[in-house]
Amino acid sequence: MSDIRIATAEDQILLDKEAKYCSYGDTVHYIEPPRIFSRCEGSYVWDTEDQAYLDLQMWYSAVNFGYANPRLNNALKQQIDTLPQIASQYLHKGKIELSEMIAVDAKKKFGLDGRVHFNVGGSQSIEDSLKVVRNASNGKSLMFAFEGGYHGRTLGASSITSSFRYRRRYGHFGERANFIPFPYHFRGPKGMTKEEYGSQCVQQFARLFETEYNGVWDPKTNQCEYAAFYVEPIQGTGGYVIPPMNFYRELKHVLDQHGILMVSDEIQMGFYRTGKLWSIEHFDVQPDVIVFGKALTNGLNPLGGIWAREELINPKIFPPGSTHSTFASNPLGTAVGLEMFKMTSEIDYGAMVMAKGKYFLEGLQDLQKRFPIIGDVDGLGLALRCEICGPDGFAPDKATLDYMVEEGMKGDMVVDGRKLGLILDVGGYYKNVITLAPSLEISYPEIDLGLKLLEQLLVRATNR
Repeated sequence: MSDIRIATAEDQILLDKEAKYCSYGDTVHYIEPPRIFSRCEGSYVWDTEDQAYLDLQMWYSAVNFGYANPRLNNALKQQIDTLPQIASQYLHKGKIELSEMIAVDAKKKFGLDGRVHFNVGGSQSIEDSLKVVRNASNGKSLMFAFEGGYHGRTLGASSITSSFRYRRRYGHFGERANFIPFPYHFRGPKGMTKEEYGSQCVQQFARLFETEYNGVWDPKTNQCEYAAFYVEPIQGTGGYVIPPMNFYRELKHVLDQHGILMVSDEIQMGFYRTGKLWSIEHFDVQPDVIVFGKALTNGLNPLGGIWAREELINPKIFPPGSTHSTFASNPLGTAVGLEMFKMTSEIDYGAMVMAKGKYFLEGLQDLQKRFPIIGDVDGLGLALRCEICGPDGFAPDKATLDYMVEEGMKGDMVVDGRKLGLILDVGGYYKNVITLAPSLEISYPEIDLGLKLLEQLLVRATNR
């Protein structure tokens, strides 16, 4: 085991400049000193000392199709040479065709007509969805969202994100959320199956509508004070918590009874992360709005957006100029997005991701048997979780996971004679969950490698 890593002289010069000139508000230093990276390819990134790190979080699931994916990179390069820029008040082929792909797919899967509206990223698209929802509900600004939910850090998005720390310094600007418990079975009541706990959570939510004195429902007019329920079908920052399969179907029934829209936030779990284009597809419900971003362009050029039902977003109810962003539907982003859809239509990504996810999960389950500090593992496709706990296998142990993350970033583990680092992401209600989002293109040998590196970190953590 190595000592604390010291920055190289060249890196230290850059870090000194960062300390003087860069805002710390747009980044997080998880480790000290922070790494400075110089190149990437496939499932790996290399630092300025050319030390390789296997990345099992892929830019928070923005790079689903691997770093420097040749096909997607070439789509970007070709677009740069034809139509690299055009103002968003004008049309270009890529915007129209990408909208068509998403809308036609939604019609096929959900049986609903709808339209696509673009912006430059996930949080901005959440903001646009809030405008669509508020407009369609005659200006209602109250929303339901989940405990453990994360929807971004812009002013509107942070108001429906469950962490107060993102709002503490800024207050509220219109939207407010009533945060509802999510069926987090590992930390739920004992003696219940996962499905029973999901039903109980829905029943607790439905109680809000039993009487006007619960404060959300007027039985005389059959109107709810809340416009929509923002859901992450699989919780992201909350720790890749996967609900029971009956949960959203039962929840949607309650929402439909009371005229509340369901907005599915697919920013982190969309584009085959869970083995389907949208993670909500696993749960047999029809969302009213879908918000997407991140992996649409494989992280190459910022582009996000929303799909919404025709009744919510047609030009009569949401006319031109209802919202605007200079770089929305930019041609570089739409070109990569189109190529991503073409690429995923040629291979059965769903089957491939589910098979790899099953294999990876079996490896995590084997580690769980051998290391008592792993309290829970779960996964859907290649969205996987590994919850680090105390010796009892239940008490959250953030300190141990922090130690593992730091050890992984030392780049000093050896597998088959090769020195490597391991990049992990931390999530969960108690920041004790390894949230694993490897490249969808990860090979089976690379999955084995990732499991071996995780095993080394678990040994270090157990023996420290």
